[in-house]
Amino acid sequence: MFEIRRYRTSTGNEPFSDWLSSLHDRQAKARILARLERLGVGNFGDCKYLRDGVRELRVNWGPGYRVYFGRDGQTVIVLLCGGDKRKQDADIKKAVTLCQEYENRKKRDPRAKR
Repeated sequence: MFEIRRYRTSTGNEPFSDWLSSLHDRQAKARILARLERLGVGNFGDCKYLRDGVRELRVNWGPGYRVYFGRDGQTVIVLLCGGDKRKQDADIKKAVTLCQEYENRKKRDPRAKR
């Protein structure tokens, strides 16, 4: 079992939540959330390591949705952001930046909830 958290920026925004709520396709949202439930129980499925601590979870629906996440230890998954195949390069750069922010904040204050 994994604990799944949504990364919150220093200003209080949750990039993953913002992206998910911006989707108009209800079935896509449901499929993404179902995929995250499977991720939480250890079924990583169509997933690969990209770079700099960022992994990509592929959801084969619509334009090819992607969920970008990092790991914190052995049992915590941190959702960074999401996107689709069309803007994949920009989304990966954003995910890497968010992952670096997460790690830097963790180093400054290891007890802070991120």
